[in-house]
Amino acid sequence: MIRFLINFWSRHIHPRIASLIATVGIFGLSISLLTLYVLAQLAEEVLEREAFAFDKTILLSIHSVANSHLDRVMLVVTSLGNPPVVVPIFGISLIILWWQGNNQEATMLAIASSGAFILNRGLKVFFNKPRPQLWTKLIDETSYSFPSGHALGSMVLYGFIAYLLATHYPKFAFAIYSLATILIGAIGMSRLYLGVHWPTDVITGYGVGFLWLISCVTMLKLRQRKHN
Repeated sequence: MIRFLINFWSRHIHPRIASLIATVGIFGLSISLLTLYVLAQLAEEVLEREAFAFDKTILLSIHSVANSHLDRVMLVVTSLGNPPVVVPIFGISLIILWWQGNNQEATMLAIASSGAFILNRGLKVFFNKPRPQLWTKLIDETSYSFPSGHALGSMVLYGFIAYLLATHYPKFAFAIYSLATILIGAIGMSRLYLGVHWPTDVITGYGVGFLWLISCVTMLKLRQRKHN
């Protein structure tokens, strides 16, 4: 029995884990597992209808610095995660990739984006958590709160585009990832400033988006290795 288990591990399990580690890296795999653990803890509390004390405290602290100038800035920033903006960006990126003959990257971008949309819709309906009602908002949102679709979607779309750009232009990788991080972070912050999401919504959106992004990047790398 022990010999059978050892042989099974050596032939079937170990090669796949080794390939996964080689593709994602020990650090990436560790971060993914930590993210998964945090998400599991948050999801359990939300399902049990537990309130996070820091959620309200953080939102009120952010709102205390609100002013008309920041209002205009945050409305512009949050629009970068709205469908009228992200859909054209997705479409143009897809066309450019196909036009350049990067069919695998185009396909994976489509999978990543559609998967993010499905995850967002499905999780919102599953958890059906109401949005914050702490002050009069500048924008109206009718869907559920958990997780933040803007955080999830921006992490996947802008994160995947950043990965592709950094892959094609490695000399500018640091600048590309830095700009993407600032953009994704600003979009999440705008949702808190506008009072349409709890901090835990944004954290979870980023976490789910990160895990899905890592999965899509890993799938792309494995497909590219297979065809090289």
